[in-house]
Amino acid sequence: MLLRGPSGSGKSDLALRLIDAGGRLVADDRVQLSLEGGLVIARPPAILAGLIEARGFGPIPVPFLPEVPVLLVADLKPDGAIERLPEPGTCAYLGIILPLVSVSPFEASAPIKLRFALAGLAAPERRLAR
Repeated sequence: MLLRGPSGSGKSDLALRLIDAGGRLVADDRVQLSLEGGLVIARPPAILAGLIEARGFGPIPVPFLPEVPVLLVADLKPDGAIERLPEPGTCAYLGIILPLVSVSPFEASAPIKLRFALAGLAAPERRLAR
């Protein structure tokens, strides 16, 4: 998934919690996107590969993946800006439409919500109808 938001919005904090729960880093701060075989592929810039910034600690080395397809985009927003029952969202990168969710990054449940969002993409028959 691609986490996006302004500086200080909680991207690295949420990424660290996702990593702690078994997720893998591709890149922190910046990511290189390319279109390959109809998929948006994310790669780390060489200078940032395997590093994540932990505010107050500086860059921390972590295992990383050299490339992955982007399957989900998550906009990080403050608590009050998250709709209770939003309609499914989308965004486009390199001409490819991707599912878009909004999440409050500092909520304890944020990593779980994102895992559920990814699982829903893998098994669309399990999604709840509205």
